[in-house]
Amino acid sequence: MKNELLKVVKIGGKLIENETKFSAFLEDFVALEGPKILVHGGGNLATEIAGKLGYKTQMFEGRRITDADSIKVITMVYGGFINKNIVAKLQALQNNAIGLSGADGMSITSKKRPVKEVDFGFVGDVEKVNSKFIDSLLKQDITLVFSAISCTKEGVLLNTNGDSVAAEIAKAMSSIYETELYLCFEKKGVLADTKNEDSVIEEINREKYRELLEGKIINDGMLPKLHNSFHALGNGVKNIFLGDFRLLKKESVYTKITN
Repeated sequence: MKNELLKVVKIGGKLIENETKFSAFLEDFVALEGPKILVHGGGNLATEIAGKLGYKTQMFEGRRITDADSIKVITMVYGGFINKNIVAKLQALQNNAIGLSGADGMSITSKKRPVKEVDFGFVGDVEKVNSKFIDSLLKQDITLVFSAISCTKEGVLLNTNGDSVAAEIAKAMSSIYETELYLCFEKKGVLADTKNEDSVIEEINREKYRELLEGKIINDGMLPKLHNSFHALGNGVKNIFLGDFRLLKKESVYTKITN
């Protein structure tokens, strides 16, 4: 018999940077009943700090190449400044929280992405989530705040896609809880027309997903979100939703992923 419903929520960096929307989001997040996990990124701030330090940010097809300098900045920004600020804001809202990376409790073990077209450097793909460790914290009524940093078995920190981290956590915890995955970003959901903010596709099943791919309707930034969503849906996650900062209340339009 599984425990109660666990909500795994990923919030994008652009929402974190909008103070008004981020504050509203955190209030809704705190209001969620039962155990919950928050996963965050913060790519824009990492790029800004890297520039101030004189480090050049390299991208390939919209994905960050994480060299030896970049992983230092990402660890400082994701695992330090952003993570601890979120934890502090949750504490101010009377929600006891703890900030984690994949290295803490070896909660998210990954492997370095293999070199193919390009060497992404210190970028990781998740291999294993330590569900027992995570559950031990949830059982103490602690909200977990994960930065998008994982760790190899050899102790090397790796930059990891935040949507992937959230999806892998939701998948792993589905053996213990009923799990729901929420991907919150700057758009209202998946758009049929990227130039029209109101063209939200309210439900996407696998057939519709194939149609969107074949029609090249989905932009590059949305592809990883949908890929991770369908992968999670096929591996134990009960419900998956995509939308903006109002998603948790479901008071506005959003996208639901279905089989």
